[in-house]
Amino acid sequence: MDSDTSGPDEDGLFSFPRLLTVAAGLTFSLILIGIYTAVAGAGLTCEGRWPLCDGWLGLFPANWPSFIEWFHRLIALPTGFLLLGLAVSAWRGGRSKRVRYALTAAVAILPSQIVLGGLTVLEYEVLYLTAHFLTAILIFALVIAATAWSLESRFERPPRLAALAVGALVPPFVVATPFVISIGSMRLHMLYYGVGLLAFSALIALALWVRDGAELDGTERRIAAAAGAGTVVLGLTMLQLRLPASPTEMAQVSGSAALVAVLSLLAVWWTLRFVEMTPADRPL
Repeated sequence: MDSDTSGPDEDGLFSFPRLLTVAAGLTFSLILIGIYTAVAGAGLTCEGRWPLCDGWLGLFPANWPSFIEWFHRLIALPTGFLLLGLAVSAWRGGRSKRVRYALTAAVAILPSQIVLGGLTVLEYEVLYLTAHFLTAILIFALVIAATAWSLESRFERPPRLAALAVGALVPPFVVATPFVISIGSMRLHMLYYGVGLLAFSALIALALWVRDGAELDGTERRIAAAAGAGTVVLGLTMLQLRLPASPTEMAQVSGSAALVAVLSLLAVWWTLRFVEMTPADRPL
């Protein structure tokens, strides 16, 4: 199994796993702030200037809407540098290939995300907004994958932990989907995407942790496949809600959320039922 190299500082305040967890939290927050910016229509503030704003010397916001847009950019700066530093640290510190490659891929995507962020201000078109969100989700998935691999050894039964998180988070996401489509209130939008991103993270962790067994049997393959498929469908569901939708397309979004529930709950059921069995006792 491709495992991470552990050093004496793994439990320190600025240890690699902890900093990676902070980076995952910052990326999560950055996406939510970006969603708030888009829903509030704040992307057209700062007088449509990028990377400048509309306040003093063009460096600071002049009002609340422009502050939202400015603050989104402000959080993006340390997040990007932290990811870059972690990628360099992963290569220099002898981390596993999967952690190094995941972080390197996330950093490689960052320049395109910066350009797309600028286009959402200068053009503010659906195409750029959608691409900006899709790229953010991809970077988030890569950071979550690296974090899951780095934290795996710290949990006695990581698949069970991830399954419980999925089981708790997916139902609210599914139930809220039609209300987000029809109501569209700011508070509901933020809560919905917060729960959705957390469920997305838990599904990624479940799929990856289950696959880390020395040899996958039939049950583990089903768990990993269901969790992986649920992750993809959940991400696409959140992406669909960033687009203008007809009644037919709204029904398709609700159907996608229901599919997320089915796949996720199957993965949870398989995990909680079989995770403590020995491979010889598990059905193929």
